[in-house]
Amino acid sequence: MRPQNGLRAGLASALTSAFVRPIANAIPANRAGVAFSRAFIASSLWLASPPLKGSRVEPGIRGEWVRAPEVSEGNAVVLYIHGSGYALCSARTHRGLTTRVSAGTGLPVFACEYRLAPRHRFPSAADDVRAAYDRLLAQGYRRILVAGDSAGGHLAVDLAAQLIRERREPPAALALFSPLFDVTFGLAAQRERMRPDPMISAAAAARLVGLYTVDADLASARLRFAFDDIKGFPPTIIQAGGLEMLAADAIELARALRRAGADCELDVVPGQMHVFQALTRFIPEAGPAMERACRFLTGNLPAIVRAA
Repeated sequence: MRPQNGLRAGLASALTSAFVRPIANAIPANRAGVAFSRAFIASSLWLASPPLKGSRVEPGIRGEWVRAPEVSEGNAVVLYIHGSGYALCSARTHRGLTTRVSAGTGLPVFACEYRLAPRHRFPSAADDVRAAYDRLLAQGYRRILVAGDSAGGHLAVDLAAQLIRERREPPAALALFSPLFDVTFGLAAQRERMRPDPMISAAAAARLVGLYTVDADLASARLRFAFDDIKGFPPTIIQAGGLEMLAADAIELARALRRAGADCELDVVPGQMHVFQALTRFIPEAGPAMERACRFLTGNLPAIVRAA
């Protein structure tokens, strides 16, 4: 049984729909709009989900290391890929999530910083994520788990698929929070006709992501996932909120992975918004959902692998 929509989640959704959605839809998809959105989201996330107390944050190469209290050091690590349309947010804005992933898995987390649109376009972000994964391998990490939210979920799937196509070892498991699957937002628009997303419209979200995908072939295998040539995709848990338009993406991504033979667990939580796991101060369901995701990750962590 999944937790039912509580009063606090319903209130949060109503307030978001009344105040956040109109602002998000009105912001233009240009440099000034992106700058405003970055500041707005950074302050909102810090208020909604502050870093877990006692966690340590240290700088890394194009990212930062996050360690919750009592983290085990070894050759296992979580690579976290933040979301927000390829144009917003950073490792810093997502410390509320990354510190909780570290606490839930008992592992250090490397939060990747990738180049953002509109200055940097496809495939810059995907290439930076791949570079982060390769650096972790070079540093001796042989058991790598990957977690990501929204556009970061799309980047995580691309990373695993590219590694498999190159016949290299993919991550041991993936945890995807409200992942983007259809970069055209066609699936989201269909879902939105049933009920508006509390945070943003499909059209506004598409304009934001379009800053990254402009001039790209949206039928590219790195943007439109088909998995026809993919065997051995890592075990994956996908979580989404029942109120968000990207629930349609989560459902379709799970179907596609299962058709490809992957072990995929789908967790659509009723009454919840986009990346509700980040709203720990306001939504009681955020904590249990994060715990389920972390258990899935560690449950698929292979036995100790010694460096070659």
